[in-house]
Amino acid sequence: MNKKIYLFCAAGMSTSLLVNKMRDQAAKHSVPVEIEAFPESRANEKGPEADLILLGPQVGYLHADIASRFPGKPVAVIDTAMYGKVDGLGVLKMAIVEIKNAAKPA
Repeated sequence: MNKKIYLFCAAGMSTSLLVNKMRDQAAKHSVPVEIEAFPESRANEKGPEADLILLGPQVGYLHADIASRFPGKPVAVIDTAMYGKVDGLGVLKMAIVEIKNAAKPA
């Protein structure tokens, strides 16, 4: 079953290029994920479906708030340098680590 990685940013537009690069890398490496981007205003609506919530650096200040809305669900802020370089592979690797860490028993 595919893991759902949802990226939230200020308007949902700036992450679309990153999402496309992440999807390309996921397909290339046969990683079973679904990756979507949304404006942060849709976090309450889309967050419950996600296996991992990634926040764009411009909305990183919302980390604690969004993490508190979805206890037990991994929430991470995308590294500014990776985001700026539109590093699809780097962000995908980070996302996989976050999902694996969340799956480990406490």
